[in-house]
Amino acid sequence: MNDVINKFNFAKTFSAVILTLAIGACSTPGKSPPAPEIVSNMPTAWSEQSPADSNAAINADWWRSFNSPELSTLIDAALDANPDLAIATERVRQAEAQVRIAGASLFPELSVGVATARSKTRPDGGAWSSSDGSSASFSASYELDLWGRNAAGVRSAESSLRATRFDLETARLTLVAGVADGYFQVLSLRGRLATARENLAIADRVFAVVDARVRNGAASALDLARQQTAVLTQRATIPPLELQERQTLFALALLLGKPPEGFDVGLIAATNSPTDFSALLVPAITPGLPADLLTRRPDLASAEAQIAAAHANVGAARAALLPGIQLTGSAGLASKVLLNFLDAPTAALSLGASLMQTIFDGGRLRSQVDVSSSMEREMVENYRKAILAGLADVESTLAANQRTAEQDALQNQILEQARRALRLAEIRYREGVDDLLVVLDAQRTLFQAEDQLAQIRLARLQAAVGLYKALGGGWVQQESVGRKSEASSDVGGGDGP
Repeated sequence: MNDVINKFNFAKTFSAVILTLAIGACSTPGKSPPAPEIVSNMPTAWSEQSPADSNAAINADWWRSFNSPELSTLIDAALDANPDLAIATERVRQAEAQVRIAGASLFPELSVGVATARSKTRPDGGAWSSSDGSSASFSASYELDLWGRNAAGVRSAESSLRATRFDLETARLTLVAGVADGYFQVLSLRGRLATARENLAIADRVFAVVDARVRNGAASALDLARQQTAVLTQRATIPPLELQERQTLFALALLLGKPPEGFDVGLIAATNSPTDFSALLVPAITPGLPADLLTRRPDLASAEAQIAAAHANVGAARAALLPGIQLTGSAGLASKVLLNFLDAPTAALSLGASLMQTIFDGGRLRSQVDVSSSMEREMVENYRKAILAGLADVESTLAANQRTAEQDALQNQILEQARRALRLAEIRYREGVDDLLVVLDAQRTLFQAEDQLAQIRLARLQAAVGLYKALGGGWVQQESVGRKSEASSDVGGGDGP
């Protein structure tokens, strides 16, 4: 009877200790840093207004709006073979495995073992004696997750998994934008090369006129030398453009995961003729509202998920300050016969519970809480920085789209007048009204105007690609509704272990 009373008193005392610790754990302050102010105070409109329809949406395959089937083919090939995208995919798989590893801590650990042995002994000066033995055991252990440390580890792993998935989407968007940008650069450089060669032909034509006038005594050798200099100067512009075109083409091959040898773009398969750079369309893009950016950019979603992971790590660090309770159990059979448990085996069964509490560690666990809390605040600042950078990206690309469109219109007018001026200068030079300097100046103006127009057209296309990328490229956070409330509580709420 006394034994029963003692057991009851021990159980009551043990339960009281556990309850006191649980209450203390729940009262442990666990407030995370507040959400960045920019999240609740997003601008209501962009400073740079877009002329596009405000109700239009960005398609996930936005690159098709440039009216280039070859570009679509290149992007499909890049999505299949790009090494960086494959690396990002493997990181997602690693994060998925980490979630499974973290989740395993919520379940008991079971193990089974079987052993058999024969041993021989010989006392000093005595005879050898042998003994046989076999044993089988089954054991189980389980850590009670009273303070939520293991559950916090699972939440951290799940949030990190979401972050890596968003990082994969960011890598995909960056790749698509890079392929489009590289493709446009190659076509632009080839267009500039064609213009440079045409301008060289014009310079040669004027040189023939000057040479004829010199031979007829109507012009001096100085005019011939000046025009020869103009021809050589124009010819010297071609090799740098050819080098830049080659280097850009090789970089594009790398994005597609292909060796540069034999790689080429810019040819229409049906006719084997060069792609007309001027035929590419510059689409009108709708920026939407600034607040929409939070759910349209995968890099912002990744930064938000990293805050949730850091917050869970804080909870795990706080829970590590509290005692750990381990339940264990084992059962086994032992026999004095090799590989036989039927000959009068000995059975054993044990159950146990242990409670461990660190009373002194030099402040290691407390410092780990400080580290985790600081990392959480760092992630919040990273999120704020990413939002500000995203807003700046959209504003700058909106401005580039509008300004380059205006430049394009003005440069076309400049080019038209430059061509007219050169025609008139050649006629007046043949008739002896003006000297060669007028023709040379008209040539330089025309050559510069044509090259500048090609660069402005490239800038317009690049600005459009940049705006698509800055707006998330048509990506939409699939779990934005359910996760938004969860992320808000993680960022701005407070919950202890």
